[in-house]
Amino acid sequence: MTTPAPNPATLTVLDKVVAARKPWGGRIRKGEVLRITDLEGQQAVDFLCYDAANPSERYSATNTVKVQGRIYVEKGTVLYSDTGHALMTVIEDTVGRHDTIYGCCSNANNLLRYGVRTTESCYSNFETVLATFGLDRSAIVSNINFFMCVPVEPDGRAGVATVELQPGSYVELRAERDVIAVLSNCPQMHNPCNGYNPTPIRVSIFQAPGSEG
Repeated sequence: MTTPAPNPATLTVLDKVVAARKPWGGRIRKGEVLRITDLEGQQAVDFLCYDAANPSERYSATNTVKVQGRIYVEKGTVLYSDTGHALMTVIEDTVGRHDTIYGCCSNANNLLRYGVRTTESCYSNFETVLATFGLDRSAIVSNINFFMCVPVEPDGRAGVATVELQPGSYVELRAERDVIAVLSNCPQMHNPCNGYNPTPIRVSIFQAPGSEG
């Protein structure tokens, strides 16, 4: 899959490759578009967002699922906050099924689930990147897992699917207000979410003319 270039009518604010296993965070102004690209395929990206003016107003998986009546994020999904404000909207998506229920890996649940002691995880990545915005671990809530599928069976069983995604798969999110967006380029090696081989991703921010305010 070839990832399309930005529309010529847009202005690139940021274009950055995030190394395997590492976090990233940034402020995105209302109307700007964040594109997350899975460069090599099958790389989970754990994602959270917050109202930049009031970070206690944060992404709510519960509200996002309830309002739209779907447990997956896809094109058209609005990411709602705790109090029901729209934070971001998925405007493009080449995958169509992103997880909202499994949360992020942590050193604690790696021990509980797999019996292994680890020193890196999406939880620790979130702690690191949130600290740069003056936020602590209390800001970590149930997140979106982009490029990761967790099917739910009729009997309630759930698990990480071994779905192979094409290199260049991407998702684009438009900021509905000024937001802080943070992500962890997942380091997990004990389930198939990364194909047991964490790889880099690309983060881009585009600003369309007229979106400045």
